[in-house]
Amino acid sequence: QVQLVESGGGLVQPGGSLRLSCAASGTIFSFYHMSWYRQAPGKQRELVAVCLTVGNINYADSVKGRFTISRDNAKNTVYLQMNSLTPEDTAVYYCKARHSITQYEYWGQGTQVTVSS
Repeated sequence: QVQLVESGGGLVQPGGSLRLSCAASGTIFSFYHMSWYRQAPGKQRELVAVCLTVGNINYADSVKGRFTISRDNAKNTVYLQMNSLTPEDTAVYYCKARHSITQYEYWGQGTQVTVSS
C-alpha cells in the first residue's frame, strides 16, 4: 500500500510563504498522478493543484499565480510552494496519489496551515 506523509505546515502571517512536502513510499512514484487538496473547518475538501506528470500542471483559480506544485520522481516527493498567503488559505492540506492506470487513490493524513496575524 502507498504511504503518503505530508510536512511543512505551520503558522504564518498574511503575505508569508510556506513549502509543503509529500513523501511517498511503497510504490513506483512515477506511475501516480499527484494532487494537493485542502479542507477548512465546516467546508468541503477542495482541489488546490494537480501534477499529472512533470510539467503537466493545473491550479484552482483561487491559488493560481501564488502556489506552485512540483514533483521530483527520483525523490518520490511532491511539493507545494505557497506564496502571498491569506487567512482564506487556512486549512488542512492533504496530499493525494492516484494511479495513472488503475485510478486507485491514496491520501495522506494532512498538515495544518494557519495564516493569521
